[in-house]
Amino acid sequence: MTKEQLGNLIIASEDAMYHVAKTLLRSDADCADAIQEAIVKAFASFQTLRRDAYAKTWLIRIVINECYAIMRREKKLVPLEDYNAEEEAAERADYSDLYEALSHLAEEIRLTVTLYYMEGYSVREIAALMDTTESAVKNRLARARDKMRKELADAQ
Repeated sequence: MTKEQLGNLIIASEDAMYHVAKTLLRSDADCADAIQEAIVKAFASFQTLRRDAYAKTWLIRIVINECYAIMRREKKLVPLEDYNAEEEAAERADYSDLYEALSHLAEEIRLTVTLYYMEGYSVREIAALMDTTESAVKNRLARARDKMRKELADAQ
């Protein structure tokens, strides 16, 4: 893969990278940081990609790793005085009931749902991306459907 091909892949994968980052991180600024870091790392190590066919999966995995790195860095206690609950509530109000229900899912289930339904990855690809089994991915999807169905029914 050449740098030009990688650049084209990144442009074509903008939405997918954002969806994955937004699934793991709440803040749009954090999402942008994770995506930018992933792009830098992808360009720095694009020679390590063994098969061009897996380039998008490789890129998404870098984004996931960057999101986890940001989450680790931000795992700090915030004084109650500095916490602005109104700002967070306004940020959440921009999303529909579906996104609200999705946000209540556990992180690994939320990521699985995003990759499967929003990004169109197969169960096998998700299992490889998340380093788990295909049956675990299927179970996560089933649990997510059940939980979201109940939560959306309660919301109405």
